[in-house]
Amino acid sequence: MSSDWTEQHIPDQHGRVAVVTGANTGLGFETARMLAARGATVVLAVRDVEKGRRAAARIAGDVTVQALDLASLESIRSAAADLRAVHPRIDLLINNAGVMHTPRRTTADGFELQFGTNHLGHFALTGLLLDRLLPVPGSRVVTVSSTGHRIRAAIHFDDLQWERSYSRVAAYGQAKLANLMFTYELQRRLAPHGTTIAVAAHPGVSNTELARNLPAPLRTPVTWLAPLLAQKPEMGALPTLRAATDPAVVGGQYYGPGNRSETRGHPKLVTSSPDSHDQAVQQRLWTVSEELTGVTFPVR
Repeated sequence: MSSDWTEQHIPDQHGRVAVVTGANTGLGFETARMLAARGATVVLAVRDVEKGRRAAARIAGDVTVQALDLASLESIRSAAADLRAVHPRIDLLINNAGVMHTPRRTTADGFELQFGTNHLGHFALTGLLLDRLLPVPGSRVVTVSSTGHRIRAAIHFDDLQWERSYSRVAAYGQAKLANLMFTYELQRRLAPHGTTIAVAAHPGVSNTELARNLPAPLRTPVTWLAPLLAQKPEMGALPTLRAATDPAVVGGQYYGPGNRSETRGHPKLVTSSPDSHDQAVQQRLWTVSEELTGVTFPVR
């Protein structure tokens, strides 16, 4: 496989069903667009249905919209029920949606917003849909993390919801570290089944709306510099697409942009922090996530 993996390397996706969260804009939109262009049936799972419909209208192919608010367990359960009713099989679940560096807010269920949306929301959605993937050979769960998983990142079991003190950067780091730990633990549980794999990806520095919650002193310079330093969303989506479609991918891998700093470039296999590979913490996080969401998985 060429090191310059591009959209042209995506294999034919006819007959495959892909659910992409946060697909009305940015990386999720480009991921959905490219999958649909290769023939996949794509579901845009989005919080704002009207924006989702406008996004779907810009994508050529078999595309539908599903209401999904990852900050609400009620919405997640409702969305999963809708998807299960329509799709007896799912080939790709792409956990793309996320929030970054938000002021401290909580989800409908009282979770800190970044941890609740980025990790717990996707944890619950995956658990509720996994039995639609397990019978499908070659199915994949792809979860989007970030280089932010290395920055002030740890799983704070003594204060997961940041009730004692709050750092928007550290909270984002915890959430993105949790995305990777979830992927690695999920892959261990999937391995005996031999059909579905779990893979992670990150987009590097991409020019999307995700940075809109940066602290005010940083927002203006980042806005001005983004076109110079960041890559376009269609490039930022390529690590996710490679993780989702490259036949050479194996479970538990992590893909990101190919330059030395992993900020931009064509996707390649990358490594995550040593902390992300701590199996004891992965397993503890899994147990806590099941308790918080009330969702258990059909894999042990």
